[in-house]
Amino acid sequence: MNWGWFEGLLRAVNVYSTAFGRIWLSLVFIFRLLVYLVAAEKVWSDDHKDFDCNTRQPGCTNVCFDHFFPISHIRLWALQLILVTCPSLLVLMHVAYREAKEERLREIQGDNYRRIYPNPAKKRGGLWWTYLLSLIFKASVDLVFLYVFFRLYRNYTLPRVVKCELLPCPNVVDCFISRPTEKNIFTLFMVVTTCVCVVLNLIEATYLIGKRCHECLEAGEGDSRRNSHDCPVSCANPVGTGGQVFHGADYKPPTATTPLTASCPSTLSKDEAGS
Repeated sequence: MNWGWFEGLLRAVNVYSTAFGRIWLSLVFIFRLLVYLVAAEKVWSDDHKDFDCNTRQPGCTNVCFDHFFPISHIRLWALQLILVTCPSLLVLMHVAYREAKEERLREIQGDNYRRIYPNPAKKRGGLWWTYLLSLIFKASVDLVFLYVFFRLYRNYTLPRVVKCELLPCPNVVDCFISRPTEKNIFTLFMVVTTCVCVVLNLIEATYLIGKRCHECLEAGEGDSRRNSHDCPVSCANPVGTGGQVFHGADYKPPTATTPLTASCPSTLSKDEAGS
């Protein structure tokens, strides 16, 4: 395994993650992947060889082992880790697509081009949806595997002795599982870390949705404040041209009586004087 490439990949995922995403990444890498590679794989390496039944009937041990262990813990955990980490790679691919699109546009239009994404790693638009769906997918995968483990191995624990009566066993035989206590400890450890990862994914999804709703509310309040500042100006100045105010066709000017002094000659027209 190329650990340099893996380290660069983890660093890139860490850059584009939130604080909750970084905690989730550390939990998956340290408490799940390393435990799987260093300890758990060795514990289950001899599970078939050390599965012993108190009979020498050919094929009985293999049939009983297949019945009680249809899928090995190790293989299930390997598949789970692969499916859980793949959505983070999709987020990296989306960011790389944005950066490549910006680079092509810069080559076509020059350095003074108009940027489509001011910050390609900013969780806006399609990248926000990609990140949110990746969280939902990761939580769903972990929940599905928790259910599968519970259905295959009741209460996530292994007994010390199992009774098998399948053919070609001659009768009910006792089969003994190797290192059941150690396997139960690792199983419960992986179950607990999986549950913590699910909770972190749900918290991060809630954080993203809440932050997005808060930004939308702030944008709406900013628009309403701008409209309220613009309204008094537009309402206080009625529409007019050339210094003349337009009041509408039905407007009637107020009439005020001004006393006429003797020094001012009457300027009323004949019609007005007659009325």
